[in-house]
Amino acid sequence: MENQNNQVAGGVSPKELYDREKREREAAKNTGNKNSEKKGGGFVWLIVVLLIIGGLGSLLYFSAKSRVEDLAAVSQITADDWIKGSDNPQAKVAIIEYSDFECPACASYYPLVKQLLATYGNDVRFAYRHFPLPQHKNAEPAAYAAEAAGKQGKFWEMHDLLFENQAIWEEQSVAEADTTFIGYATTLGLDLVKFNTDRGNNEIKDKVAAQATGGVTAGVGATPTFFLGGRKITPRNYQELESLVKDALDQ
Repeated sequence: MENQNNQVAGGVSPKELYDREKREREAAKNTGNKNSEKKGGGFVWLIVVLLIIGGLGSLLYFSAKSRVEDLAAVSQITADDWIKGSDNPQAKVAIIEYSDFECPACASYYPLVKQLLATYGNDVRFAYRHFPLPQHKNAEPAAYAAEAAGKQGKFWEMHDLLFENQAIWEEQSVAEADTTFIGYATTLGLDLVKFNTDRGNNEIKDKVAAQATGGVTAGVGATPTFFLGGRKITPRNYQELESLVKDALDQ
């Protein structure tokens, strides 16, 4: 009788039923824990994805902001630039040229710029910036010579001599070109001691390097590169250059 009283329907004892229910509760608990872990893991991954998206958004924002700042740098002529043409800082047309004194293409554009300024000098403000190319062995020394002449108020005079006589000194060794540059300084009546001291100064070398670096940042990859109002232009001849300037003046 005792054995019969300790059994329920189906011949399962209360203890067996209790053990079965206990196992089912533990299984349900484990399933719940696993689901919670999955939910928790999914939440962590969601946070990671959001952080990545936010990081990419910030990167794109700051890259775009940096690009705008770079373009602003090439659209604004500063007190550190060598300037020709209009004396008005608010001149409607501002042109910045990144150039290399040893570059043949730069020498070919030199008379075009000269002609443009002779015609539109009252309306156009022009600035020259250094971008000496590494394959031109005398480009940096020429830039230093021009800057040193500028210390004595003769930058543009040295600028003109360098371009007009490029065919002479571009083929010379660095030492020979150095002697040639001293000859130009003598022709311009410069104090040679000061000229030689200045062109070896870090101040001048740093300026040339900074302008070249600024050019790279702004997208300069070759010489000459012109920016008109912050927009890169590629005139193939004087007519195209003049047309671009006229269009800017008419706006």
